[in-house]
Formats: sequence, structure tokens, C-alpha cells
Amino acid sequence: MEAMDIPFLTGNARLVLERRYLKRDESGRPTESPEDLFFRVAAAVAEGDRPYSPDTVDATRDRFLTLMSRGWFLPNSPTLMNAGRRLAQLSACFVLPVEDSIESIFDAIKYTALIHKTGGGTGFAFSRLRPKNDVVLSTAGVSSGPISFMTVFDAATETVKQGAFRRGANMAVLNVHHPDIEDFISVKDDPCRLNNFNLSVGVTADFMNALEKGEQYDLINPRTGQVVGRLSAARVFERMVASAWKSGEPGIIFLDRMNQANPTPALGEIEATNPCGEQPLLPYESCTLGSINLSAMVRGGTILWDRLKETVHTAVHFLDNVTEVNRLPLPQIEEATMASRKIGLGVMGFADLLIYLGVPYDSDQAVDTAHQVMGFVDRESKKASARLGRERGNFPAYKGSKWDTEETPYMRNATTTTIAPTGTLSLLAGTSSGIEPLFAVAYTRRVLEGEMLKEMHPHFARLAKEQGFFSDELAEKVARAGSVQELTEVPKEVRRLFKTAHDISPLWHVKIQAAFQQHTDNAVSKTVNFPARATREDVAQVFLEAYRAGCKGVTIYRDTSREKQVLSFHPEKGPRAQLAPRPRPLVTRGVTERMRTGCGNLYVTVNEDEKGISEVFAQMGKTGGCASSQTEATGRLISLALRSGVSPDAIIKQLVGIRCPSPAWQEGRLVLSCPDAIAQVLSHRANVEPGQEAAPKGFCPDCGETLVPESGCQVCKACGFSKCY
Repeated sequence: MEAMDIPFLTGNARLVLERRYLKRDESGRPTESPEDLFFRVAAAVAEGDRPYSPDTVDATRDRFLTLMSRGWFLPNSPTLMNAGRRLAQLSACFVLPVEDSIESIFDAIKYTALIHKTGGGTGFAFSRLRPKNDVVLSTAGVSSGPISFMTVFDAATETVKQGAFRRGANMAVLNVHHPDIEDFISVKDDPCRLNNFNLSVGVTADFMNALEKGEQYDLINPRTGQVVGRLSAARVFERMVASAWKSGEPGIIFLDRMNQANPTPALGEIEATNPCGEQPLLPYESCTLGSINLSAMVRGGTILWDRLKETVHTAVHFLDNVTEVNRLPLPQIEEATMASRKIGLGVMGFADLLIYLGVPYDSDQAVDTAHQVMGFVDRESKKASARLGRERGNFPAYKGSKWDTEETPYMRNATTTTIAPTGTLSLLAGTSSGIEPLFAVAYTRRVLEGEMLKEMHPHFARLAKEQGFFSDELAEKVARAGSVQELTEVPKEVRRLFKTAHDISPLWHVKIQAAFQQHTDNAVSKTVNFPARATREDVAQVFLEAYRAGCKGVTIYRDTSREKQVLSFHPEKGPRAQLAPRPRPLVTRGVTERMRTGCGNLYVTVNEDEKGISEVFAQMGKTGGCASSQTEATGRLISLALRSGVSPDAIIKQLVGIRCPSPAWQEGRLVLSCPDAIAQVLSHRANVEPGQEAAPKGFCPDCGETLVPESGCQVCKACGFSKCY
């Protein structure tokens, strides 16, 4: 069978494929078409049949190709990128152990680099590392603690991603009983730290019980296993809430609940997840994921159950074959992965499914639909795995697992279902992301040569034309606002159906997540969105409700808390007003910080007047030369911008992360260049000022548009970039 046309791919989806997935020659030009890519992937994955039924390889290839070419199912990005190519590493999710020794720590850093090079993301539990200032018997010194070592992992990821085709991402988990837990919770209050990590606190049932009773709980030194202190559970919980409210991190994972669902407890205990939190894994395990496009499973307001069943069975076959042909980067990972053969089949397009069914996202009917759809996917995935187990053999760790019963004598995979983020995949499929609500009813997308095109949800446009309220003026309003809730020309029932993420109460986000979790082996990647005006109490309520509702974790994001989402509207006519700097007073107050850079010591002075930060001076330790003149010029321009009303956040965004050929280290933190050093100092000062927010983090590194928080990752709706794994 030859490669077929792929009608569901939009022009923008083809551009995303070209930029991120297609094979290229040495000059960077694509050497395959999107049709070639899907054929390559289908053919490579179908080879998983060969050890068991070589006569079926071609027929299986054709079924896989049909499934992807129709847009009914897509595997995770490493499979699309690497199947049928030299790397042939097809998994997105990995967890690596970090034991309490220098050897283990730096082995993990090396393994992380190997995984990131092949397109995977890594999760770690740092809970086994002794706390800071604890004794180091071999040297009679003291430990620097887990956070200092996390900084080394972060720097390694920053370095590797410069040469990789896919940016690395990490998850750091620290058990709530670790003595350094308060430092961990607040570490990302500094926006310049651990930018290649997501953070989650590993919460236990003991902690939640102490919180409910208003009691203290134990802090335990992992080196000795001894209780070394007690903290108020309420105080620690309040700190988690405050940091999440401020920056979106840390998230929470419920460790005991994850281990209650651990299908192979004899193999070990779950301590960490992949970077977006949906895949709990044992040390050295990996998992491959894929998602069914639910918006393709509905017609005429009815779910196509037979099509969904066929898709589930073929997708499980596909993912099990991926496990078969996968070329994993380490023998330890190969051994652990093959022992359990975990796969994670999930869904995307749930919000679109609801719209096509005429069901509002924030309704009991939507929750019922989530139960029906995911319950069906989960049951059918187990039937498909059982059939493969009967034909090919059970997963090696089946004996003693939760599946080792008379009712399930065959099971090929220890887990079959996961709700993963689908940031880029949903852009390719032309559907809504994961189980998230709509991002917007209409938005502007960047295409070739920087051209911006306004795109409207096709079903909204169809309803608007059918019901006679469509107009060019309405289209412009919707594109500007994203939401239709304030547009009275849109009928009430249509507004009810087309609510976006920020139009929906956070508690409805939790209800939908909990409904999917009830029918999912692994976990559910989802972001609970809050408006900017949300309070800490609102965040606390969601954390508690997620625990009560049976979720395995929860991630929140309060609008504008991580970045400045600047929307510029200029309805007025005529020339724009010119900014002029306010006069410099005779006396200013400030501090000077010394920063180590690759060019030598840089002394950065940040001064304030009565209106806040007003000027920056930057001087090299040795005067003269190109570096000195450039840093002086940088300081003058920053000062001019500050006194003209530009926020420190906007300045930091432009400078942070600029890299020169000679980075340097200072107190466990990487200083990438002189501009980066200035940004770090300015960030220190800006963050201690009342009312100032963290440096912007939510801008696409490729096109500069705002990143959208979805399913525990960051997605650019303009060009297709995502930090999803």
C-alpha cells in the first residue's frame, strides 16, 4: 500500500510537521512529505508483528497508516520523529532513580542527557538525598541538599537542549516529609531558577490527615530514616498554595494514591512521574503514549461507538508494537520497561466532542460523558491487551501483579491508559487539546513569513452562519477577546456551549479530571485554570477538592502569574504618544551585586527612586574593551526604559537566557552571559518590591507569542511549539 493523502492536515499543521518532525538533509531541508512520515512510522511500528506473525506485517502497516492518516489516532512525538530512523527511540516518558551518592547523582545526569538527546522527558524523585547541612561521613563535611543538585541537572538540560531537536524537560518530586521541603516549595519563586524543571510535592496520606486535623507531621531524614523535626501541615500547605498562586508551581502528586494503583508492587514503589505528571513510573521505567481524536468519533450529535472500539483496539496493538521495536537508550531502561510493557492510550478533542454533542463543558452531562467515553476506552483497551497477551504472552512481571487473577489470565501490558498532554498533536489533528476546555473560540495564528491569520472554531462559525448572527465585525470581536461570553449578539445557548478555559469555574476543571481519572490506569495531565483575580483560598480549595475527588495529582495556573500576557489594542486613530523618561532625582538608593561571567566579574548596581526601580549600572571588573562598553550601553538603555515606564519584567524577559560562548557558575547557578547576569540581578531586586511579579516565562522561544498553559505543559497556539512530553 502506498502512502495516502492526509486530508485532515491543515496548512498550518503541515508547517508544524515540516518544522519539527520531517526528516531533513544536512542543509536542513525536508527530505520527506507528511504523507511519507506517516508511512515511515506505520511501516516501522508494524515490524513489531514480525516475531509473532510475520505474515501480518503488511496488513498491520496498512491498518496503522489508515488510523493515523484519518486523524483518528496519533502517537507521542518521539514516535513520529524517530520511528524508522537511526535513533529509533520512541518513548516520551522516563523516570530515573537518584540515590544518595555522588556516583548515582552524576550517573542520573549522564542518563538524562542521553534521554533528552533522543526526545524524551525525565522525572526524578530527589527524596532520597540527604538534606542540606547533613553530615557527609566520607569527607567529614556537610551536604548541600537536593536543591543544589537539581540546579546541576537543570544546567545539564540547558546545555543539551541547545543541540537537540526537541527541548528537554524534567519533573522534580520531593516527598513532603523531606526536611528541605519548604525550600523546595519556594525555589521557583525566583524566576531565574530551575527553568527546565516542573516541580511537584509528593504528598502522603499522613500529611493530608494531619492537615485535616490541624496537626503537625514528621520530617524524616532519608539518610537515617529518623524523625528530625515536625512542621505544621497547615503551614506547609499554605506555602504550597502561595507559591502555586504566584508562579503555577509546585504541583501536587498524591503518592499513596499512585501506589495504591501500582500494578506491579513487587517491582518497587512509585516515587516520581514524567515531566507533565500523567505517567507514574518505577525507577528506570519508560512508557510510550498515544491519543485518540474524540472529535473524529462523533457524527450528527451521536458518538460512533463502533469506530471508537476499532480505534482503541488498533491503537493498543500499535503501542504494544512500539514497545517491541523501541530502541531504548540504556540497558536498565530496557529491562525495566520490558518487565511491565506499560502503554498509555489517551484522548484528545474532548472539548470538541462535547461541542458536537451540544453539551456544555461545565455541566453534569459533561462529567457523565467523560465517564462514558473513558470507561469505554479503558474497558476496550483491556480487552485488546488481553487478546495480545493470549497471542504473544503476558508481560514478564505479570505473576504477582494486580492482573494475576482468574478473571484476567492474559494481559500484555501492566497499564493501558493515560491522559497525556497533546499540545502539538492536537494542532496536527486540528482538535482541542487533551481533555482541556477550548483555549479560545477564535485566535490569531502565525504562519509563513510572520503573517498572522485569524482562525475561528469551525463549529462556532457554522452555527453563527446557520443562525444568522455571523458578521465580519463579530469575527473581529471574537478574535480580539478569545471568549464570546460578553458578546450579547451571540445567543445565550451558544455562549453556554462555547466557554473557554477561563470562563469555566476551577472546580468544574477538577470534576472533569476526576471523572477521567476514575477510568485511567496511570494519571491525568490537566491544568486547572484560574483568572488573574483568583485568591489563594481559591487555589487551596482546588487542591483539597482534587484530593477528595480521587485525582492522583493536580496542577494549577493563575492567569498572568507566570508571564506578562500583553495584549496591545490601539482603537484610537492618529499617531501614538511618544514615551519620555521621568527625570533622574539627585539621590537614588540601591545595591550592587558582583556576578561571575565568562568575561570576568561584573558589578551590577540597581537603584530606586520614589516610583520604584529607576536605573541600572553595569561595570566589568577591568575597564576598557568591547565587553565593558557593551555592558555600559546595556545599563544606560535599561535605565532609560525603566524611567520611561517599561516594567522590570519586560526588560528581564528580553535579557534572561541570552547565551555567550563562555558561561560561568555562581553559587550553583549558571550565568549564561553579561546580559543574563544583569537580568538575574534585576530579577532579584524586582521580586522583593511590593506588587512586582515574576519575570515573564510564558513566551514562545520560536515566535515570541504567549505560551498557553495546558495539561501541565506550555503550548504556543501561533506556531505549534510546545514543551509537552
